[in-house]
Amino acid sequence: MIDWIYRMARWTALVGGMVLVGLMLMVVVSVAGRAMIGLGLGPVPGDFELVEVGVGIAVFFFMPWCYLKGGHATVDLLHMHMPRWFQKTVDTASDVLMLLVWLVMTWMLWEGMLEKKEYTETTFILQMPIWWAYAMCLVGAVAGCITYVAKTATQLGLASEPKGWTVDGNAGH
Repeated sequence: MIDWIYRMARWTALVGGMVLVGLMLMVVVSVAGRAMIGLGLGPVPGDFELVEVGVGIAVFFFMPWCYLKGGHATVDLLHMHMPRWFQKTVDTASDVLMLLVWLVMTWMLWEGMLEKKEYTETTFILQMPIWWAYAMCLVGAVAGCITYVAKTATQLGLASEPKGWTVDGNAGH
């Protein structure tokens, strides 16, 4: 089960990367179109709306993988000088607190999505329903919650990380 969750986090990060590459290409086309208005071309309509939505989606899709790989920023001034048992306690406590933050954030995203859908809010230029963006971000937020539960379970000794798993960043905290 844990292996599946780690693979899911990796795939959400890859999807987030594809979203950013697509946004980058769209921005290049839009800027080039602006430069060639004299030739009958123009910017991509609603490009800034698409960038806003796409970056939000990408961030939510990147966060689970970033967490698993130890990519979050940390302040290690005192942490690295403390005994190992204290470091593990701080790491576990911060993981549990971040799980709670993710659960609340996911719940608020759900509530926001329902509200945007109820009031049929749309973007200004494209008239795209805003709740769609919330729904896509919610996918990443749920993946984040699942990832935090899995990682917290490994921190508490209730599960083990996949074979060959390495943390690239800050030793898992």
